[in-house]
Amino acid sequence: MQPIPSRPRLVASILPADFARLGEECRALQDAGIDRIQWDVMDGAFVPNLTVGPDVIASVRRVVDVEFEAHLMVQRPEPLLERWVEAGCEIVIVHAETCVHLHRTLARLRELGVRAGVALNPATPLSAVAHVLDLVDLVLVMTVNPGFGGQAYLSTMESKIAEAAALIGRAGRAIELEVDGGIGPDSIAGAARAGANTFCIGSALFRSRDAMSQELARLRQLATASEDAA
Repeated sequence: MQPIPSRPRLVASILPADFARLGEECRALQDAGIDRIQWDVMDGAFVPNLTVGPDVIASVRRVVDVEFEAHLMVQRPEPLLERWVEAGCEIVIVHAETCVHLHRTLARLRELGVRAGVALNPATPLSAVAHVLDLVDLVLVMTVNPGFGGQAYLSTMESKIAEAAALIGRAGRAIELEVDGGIGPDSIAGAARAGANTFCIGSALFRSRDAMSQELARLRQLATASEDAA
């Protein structure tokens, strides 16, 4: 297990990227200084959208070294867990809402040698993950309802982020607390003050591809200042 970084960790959602130029887009993110790239995997059933499969991720894995995380917004994640690992994802995140046997699914991810994450939709209580924290390396609190990029940040989730931070603190383990959805200059500070230490950024990062490194530096500074003030 990797220790939690001392600085905020910034993750890029690939959802707003130009899918005709995925390799180039990922290289640009790496060159800009992103800490990790998130692959938003959607099945058109659990969420109302379809995106990428493991073969697409594997094709890009060859051109960048930055870490990958697969965020599996799918109804049945278990049959393809090995495929996301084979594709080159160092972290695989499943949704608590989709796993009948969440404990078993997370244990299987650890057997496969990757870091295991669990995500919670806005309406899902933290009690859904309270008894699996011994198997978890990352908890992802959704700050939008999953399915589409460009949605507005749900500031009402900040109390949930704070509760998740307290729950993780009591667990006594190095568990990342990630937030995903509507994260940008106007929202990252609030999420950081609530206790998040990892921030998935989508549309806000892709608005100006020529200024990605500057935008990342700005977001990192905003998150750092808010964490220090918390």
